[in-house]
Amino acid sequence: MPSIKLHDTLTGEKREFVPLHEGRVGMYVCGPTTYDYAHIGHARVAIVFDMLRRFFEYMGYDVVLISNITDVDDKIINKANEIGEDPIKMAHRYAREYLKDMDSLRVRRANIIPKATRHIEEIISLIEKLIERGYAYESDGDIYFAVEKFKEYGKLSHRKIEDMLAGARVEISEKKRNPLDFALWKAAKPNEPSWPSPWGPGRPGWHIECSAMSMAYLGPTLDIHGGGADLIFPHHENEIAQSEAATGKTFARYWMHVGLVRFEEEKMSKSIGNVFLIRDLVKKYPPEALRVMYINSHYRKPFDFSEKNMEGARGILEKIWSVYQLLREEEGDKISEDVKKRISRTRERILQALCDDFNTREAMREYLEFMNYARDLKKGDAKAARAFMEEMDEIFDILPRNEGGRERELIELLLEVRRRERERKNYDIADFIRNELSKIGIKIEDAKNGTRWYRV
Repeated sequence: MPSIKLHDTLTGEKREFVPLHEGRVGMYVCGPTTYDYAHIGHARVAIVFDMLRRFFEYMGYDVVLISNITDVDDKIINKANEIGEDPIKMAHRYAREYLKDMDSLRVRRANIIPKATRHIEEIISLIEKLIERGYAYESDGDIYFAVEKFKEYGKLSHRKIEDMLAGARVEISEKKRNPLDFALWKAAKPNEPSWPSPWGPGRPGWHIECSAMSMAYLGPTLDIHGGGADLIFPHHENEIAQSEAATGKTFARYWMHVGLVRFEEEKMSKSIGNVFLIRDLVKKYPPEALRVMYINSHYRKPFDFSEKNMEGARGILEKIWSVYQLLREEEGDKISEDVKKRISRTRERILQALCDDFNTREAMREYLEFMNYARDLKKGDAKAARAFMEEMDEIFDILPRNEGGRERELIELLLEVRRRERERKNYDIADFIRNELSKIGIKIEDAKNGTRWYRV
């Protein structure tokens, strides 16, 4: 089995994955700022790292995944003030909706889902350390990180401080020594949540929370830090600066970033109005189709969302489910050598693709080729192929969930009624049953040897 190689944003190269502790992966993925419902950009990041976690587990690693929720932030406060709601309560309400959306997409919940408001003590402690080491300064109740003090600032985004200063569009605040300095702590303002601190009441800046929470659970050095490509600068750049300034150690051994989701080649944006919410999309398409759509692309590349792509993903999903249903109806113990070799070869190729910078697109191509091969297998060969699909589903999680016994019995009963009505040439009734089953996601295929069904 080849070693796992991952593209590291910091070095710009594919590097062999070697964890800090043998057999264990400590992974931190930046989660959402919960001031609205989750969209398909959130879904892509969550699905990619969900599958990466499953892949590591399949390969025998113990994985500790931390994924935060930002529940205090300028965007949250502004939205809450607009609608007249308490900002923390609103953020937690949207956080619950986010987790529901992720559940619908089969994204397994992280081992720990920390919130910024519940880690104020750790945040203050980290800021105190930065002040003590000369990397941060107080200014009228605010605390800023002094960017010029950290000599490697810009190493993740491959930018130089002088270029950033030349192109800076931010106004030079009277409180800042340098326009690039960023807030670690913000002094309290009217109608904003605040907490006591050594510098007076206030609240944390955005960047500091992820450093404080990730290091609280995974230590000063993470194996993998991930998120969307839009977080490379300034968020992750600032995380590196404040974390490494505080500890003197490498903050993350590998940086992984997921390409942005675009619509008609434009970045999704609420201001433009081209944001697609998960809760709306799953009313029209099976949630698993969204997983298939993202599996069938390379995680680092931007993804152009369209209805055509969703329809294509639904078609692929239906193909996978129909083949699985056919194989599920076969039983037997004898497996031919050809089938054993084909399964072994396909497994090897899928894992090779995933070991090469988590190339799920190539892995899916191999998987679908196997579907074409497996759909006509019988008895023991079919059973072996089905078991292989279930094995790969430990990573992909796209196969249909098992129907309850009663539900299956009712579907079979309706199909038997439909068969009898067709024999009597009562095609209107037969078509009615087909159409009604289709409305609840049951697709029917009539063939010479009988009628088969599967969930879509």
